[in-house]
Order: sequence, then structure tokens, then C-alpha cells
Amino acid sequence: MDDHNHSTNGENPSEDHSDHNHRCTKTNETGGAEGESEPQVEQSMLEEEATDANEAEQAIEKQHEHQMDHDEGGHGHGDHGGMHEGHEEMFRRRFFISTLLSIPVLLYSEMLQEWLGFSVPAFPGSEWINPVFAVIVFAYGGIPFLRMAAPELRDRSPGMMTLISMAISVAFVYSLASIVLPTESAFFWELVTLIDIMLLGHWIEMRSVRRAQSALDELAQLMPDTAERITEDGETEEVPVSELSEGDLVLVRPGASVPADGVVEEGDSDVNESMITGESMPVSKEPDDEVIGGTINGDGSLRVRIEATGEETTLAGIMRLVEEAQGSKSQTQVLADRAAGWLFYVAVAAAAVTAVAWTIAVSFNATVIERVVTVLVIACPHALGLAIPLVVAINTSLAARNGMLVRDRIAMEEARNLDAIIFDKTGTLTEGEHGVVGTATADSIDEGEALALAAAVEGDSEHMIARAIREAAAERGVSVPEAEDFEAMKGRGVRARVGGEEVYVGGPNLLTYLETDVPSELRRFADEAGENGQTVVYIVRNQEPIAAFAMADVIRDESYRVVDALHELDIEVAMLTGDSQDVANAVADELGIDTVFAEVLPDDKDEKVQELQNQGKLVAMVGDGVNDAPALTRADVGIAIGSGTDVAVQSADVILVQNNPMDVARLVKLSKASYRKMQENIVWAAGYNVFAIPLAAGVLAPIGILLSPAVGAILMSFSTVIVAINAQLLRRVDLSIPSLPGVSSAKGAQPSD
Repeated sequence: MDDHNHSTNGENPSEDHSDHNHRCTKTNETGGAEGESEPQVEQSMLEEEATDANEAEQAIEKQHEHQMDHDEGGHGHGDHGGMHEGHEEMFRRRFFISTLLSIPVLLYSEMLQEWLGFSVPAFPGSEWINPVFAVIVFAYGGIPFLRMAAPELRDRSPGMMTLISMAISVAFVYSLASIVLPTESAFFWELVTLIDIMLLGHWIEMRSVRRAQSALDELAQLMPDTAERITEDGETEEVPVSELSEGDLVLVRPGASVPADGVVEEGDSDVNESMITGESMPVSKEPDDEVIGGTINGDGSLRVRIEATGEETTLAGIMRLVEEAQGSKSQTQVLADRAAGWLFYVAVAAAAVTAVAWTIAVSFNATVIERVVTVLVIACPHALGLAIPLVVAINTSLAARNGMLVRDRIAMEEARNLDAIIFDKTGTLTEGEHGVVGTATADSIDEGEALALAAAVEGDSEHMIARAIREAAAERGVSVPEAEDFEAMKGRGVRARVGGEEVYVGGPNLLTYLETDVPSELRRFADEAGENGQTVVYIVRNQEPIAAFAMADVIRDESYRVVDALHELDIEVAMLTGDSQDVANAVADELGIDTVFAEVLPDDKDEKVQELQNQGKLVAMVGDGVNDAPALTRADVGIAIGSGTDVAVQSADVILVQNNPMDVARLVKLSKASYRKMQENIVWAAGYNVFAIPLAAGVLAPIGILLSPAVGAILMSFSTVIVAINAQLLRRVDLSIPSLPGVSSAKGAQPSD
């Protein structure tokens, strides 16, 4: 490499690359004895199902462990899809069969005949239709709820299944007793309707959760099963992807999926990486470019040298992160789980008070039992149990679709409350490489001609300044002339002959060597650039300086927009860098940054985070996930950017795959929208019980308003449906943030389908 002797103010290269275990890494603390017995109970029920659904349904109980405040963090990624699909299939099948068996009960119910004004023909034994079919419906559609309530009671954590079981058991026992005991009426039709609606509600719930938590299955399907490995003699052989090893050469045909992470050795093509990075446009690949396993090749053929397989691939890392996110619990989820547990005791107490009050008022009869059953049905925490998990699942999926991988849900939830966000400068707010940021000319030469001359002289140089000049010329579309007789001048710059004239490019040492004076306009330009911490490069033609370029780390276009967006969200923006104070101030002034920490060593970055935290602020740190590991760990929310092929960053809570600072603003907006949905769902699910339980108990009986158990079941299921629909509306959140001043719709920001 030639020596330009360009004086630069770069960041301190002595970055800290040590690994840090994240403070919020979750472990399964509750998956011991409590969870081990529950699948055994559930298994006895599932063995009654059709053979084709057995394997999927064996995992059903895990969902109820989750609802009972058990941590699912220990199971493999494949469990989610099978668990929810099996649960959904079981409840769907039982709902339809139970509903068909309920039709005769409804038709031969004297109460319904009276209400609706119809009659059905009676025949010998028709009086047994209601009890017989009700028993069948209870045994087929109701017993699952009883069996799933057993682990709740055994673990002393009563919840949703316990309440449902209490409601249908009381109705079932009372109805059977009415056959042999002198009671006013039985309510077999209410019992079967209640069970049908409970099955329908669970089917809808499992369907919603299964769809929301399908991210892992979708990721797993990206990886092909086989690959075409190129043998030593140049032939290809089809092998399972699991047999690929590091160093293997594989052929990726047009339209095929890349089987593992690697580097292109031969070929040119465009690769669709949207499923990994969220970037909608295909990415051009040529020799020496990296490719990610699971991405889809375009029209060209590629030969790829494998560098990572199995659990070491980017896709496997993403899947681990998604699984960690699904296994972690948010603070709001913990609150909802606790509320669901307390609701059991509230419901039992309300049912007891109802029984006593109605017994005193009308003596013990069917009306008392009906009130108690209705209270237990309406109090079922179905909606409360679904309120948070569904929002979090959709949140995780939506974030992943937009290139935001959430490792810690608590951090995602905290992002809505951030007071300050610290950005590392180099590679985050800037491109991390020099570019031409200003030009001045003299001697009647225009900027285009000056840039063309400089690019011609620097044509054979690999110095970063030379690359920056050539890139600037290419971006502006200038025609670069041919250069000859190139020479690198150690410590001074480079020279070459262009159009028969001798042209030099170099820094201040070049001018000293040539003993030439700098024109006043170029001197003023150099002084201003120096004040901003920028490097100045001169062009000298025929011993006369004719132009100067200011070189600096190029600020990303997105950085301007993200600062405006965060200010609009009332968040303070800070910048942290190892650069000199002049360089830092110049970048901060350009972007409108509020606080600047300059000349900071890597080991001291976390102290700057703590400095803002000591002011009572909730702080996020945005860095590269490795160099900034201490600061990312210290921050309340650690955000790794620029880690598209290094997704297993242990020090970050959230990883921004697309290397786009604007995703920080999207993260905050998604956090706010998700928390708002959580609040709405909890208010509805819990608030509904505040009004519904007294109504079910009969407080409006004096004015003739009484709810039957069936109506109570309808109201309960209606509450669940509202919560599910409200959570699904989160998919409509617009993460492009078009309303903020200076912020255009971001490329690649995608609402969920």
C-alpha cells in the first residue's frame, strides 16, 4: 500500500472485543417438577384422538404451562408449531363433534321450545335425549378441561382451566341430579352450549397463537434439505445439508436456496435476502462477497465456499434469538399471569357470596345453582390469559419482519420509556470509512474536472483516501482520463502523468516537498476543514495547487432522519466516539445531536452510559455489538447495529439486522404501539369482569335482568375474541414513520401480513 501521509483524526483502534454475557439472559427456572407431570395427564386424553394428530397433541399441555406462569424457554424451536397446531386441531375437532351432538339437546329442550315457539315430535324414550347426549358432550368436549385443570390444582396455581372445570362440573352434576331429585328444572342445553362455546373459544385462541408464533417454523423452512457439493474432479453430487462441512464448495443454481453461510468464489448473481435482513431489494453478489444460508439465488449461478454450517449459521442464530424472545416474559405478562391467578379466588368468593345471598333470598334451588354457574363462567380469565402473549408474539414477529431481532422482551417493553439514546459514531451514525465531504478549486478549474484528475492519479492506489476519491468520482458520473507513469511518494502522496501534465495528489507534506504556495481560497478551505477535524487532500498540477478535498467519515443519510425522528419522540440523542472533540462536535452539529462524548476509550464507554443513568434517565446504547459490548450491557436497552451476519451478539437486547439507524426509531414506535395494545387488552379483559361478575351474580335481578350460564359463556367468549382481534390490529402499525419532519418512508419497513 502506498503512503499518502494524510493526517486524519480517527477513532481509537484499540476497541474491546471481549465477550460479555448479557445481564438479561433468561434461563428456565420453573421448568422442573411442576412441568414434568402435566404432559402425562394430558397424554391420557390425547391417546383418545385420531392417530394422525397424536404426535402434535402430545405438546398441548405445554401451552397451559405457559398460561400458568411456567417458563417455556427450554424446548426446541420445532415445539411451537406442533404444539399450537395440535392444540388447535384437537379443539377444532371436539368443537364440531360436540356441536353436532348438542343439536338434539337444543331441539328437545322445553325451555328453548317455549322461548322460540317451536315443537318437535315426542316418541317413547325421547325424554332421555337431553341427559344422554349431554353426558356424551360432557365426556367428549368437557373432560379435557377437567384433565387440564388437574395440574393447576396440583401445583396450587388455579387459573383458567380450573374455573372452566368448576363451571361445567357444577352444571353437569346439578343437571344429572335433577333427573332423580325434585328440582324445578335441569339445564342440559345450557351445559352443552357452554362446553361448545368454551371449545370454540379455545380453538380460536390456539389458532391465533399458532399463527402469531410461527416465525421459527417459517425460518426453518428457508433452509434447503440438500445441496450440490462440487467434488475434487469438478463434478457435482447431491448431499444432505447436514453433511456439509466448512471448506466445502457448493453449486447454487438460479432460483435455489443457499445451503449454508459462505463466500462466493465464482459467479455473479442477485440474491434475495429479504427473509433474513428485511431488505426488499435483491443484493448483488460477486466473488469474495458473503452469502447467508437460506437466502434465495437469482438468475446467476454461484459457486460458494462454505464457512459455517448447522448451529453456526446466521439463520440458526436468528432462530435462537427468536426462540429466546418467545421464551422470555415481559413485565406486563407477569402481571397478567398474576391477575389471572387472583381472579380464581375472586370468582370462588363471588360464587360463594352469590350462593349465600340467593339462598337467603329464595331458598336453595335451581336458581341458586344457575347463578353460581353463571358467575364461574363469566369470571373465566380466558381473555386475560390471551391478552399479553398474543401481543408479544405478534410484536416479535413484526419486529423480525422489519429486521429487528428481539432477544429480551423486557428490553422491548422498556424501549417505550427511553429518555436518551447514545449512538456510537463510527459505523453507526457514519459509514465507518472516509469519503469526500467538501471541495474547493482555484485556477478556473471546476469541481468535476478536479475530481476526475484526482481519480485518474489515484487509479492504481489501494489507500482508503484513494478509494474515497474514486467512489466520489463514480457517484458524480465524471469521466476519468487515463493516467500513466504512476509513482507512490513515501510520506507525501502520489504522482502520475495525465494528458501529458504532471499531477500530484497528497496532503500538506506534499506542498512542503514541492515548495509551492497555497492559493488563499484553498487556504481558507483547509482552515475550515481543519476546525471540523477533516483531512485535507490537495491536487497539484504543474507545480501549482489547483484544488483541495475535505475528507471525513461519511455521515449516513439515515442518521439525519433518525435524529429528527427521536427528537419528535421527545428522546435525547447522544453520541459517543473516540474521535477528537473537534471531529465529534462537527458531526454532532451536522446532525443536531444533543450530547457529545468525545475522545472516549472503549473501556470507558460504559461509564458514559452510567453518567446519563445517574441523572435518572432510562438509556439505550446503539453500537456494533462487539466493540461496544460493555456499554451495551450497561445500558437499560442494548441495541446492536451492523450485525446482519453476526446475529449471536450476547451483549445486546435487540439486534438491527439491516444496519440502518432508522430502525432505532422504529423500535421505539413498535414498543409504544405494543404496550398500548397490552394495556388495552388488560383493561378490557380485567375490566370486563368488574361489570360482568356482579351482573352474573344477579344484582339486576330486581329489574328482571338475569344471565343464564349459556349467555355468560357467550359473553366470556366474546371478550376473548375482542382481545384477539385487538392484538391482531398491532400488525397494522406503520413503522415507516412518515409523519415525522424530515423523515421519509423507510425502505424495507414492513407491516406484518
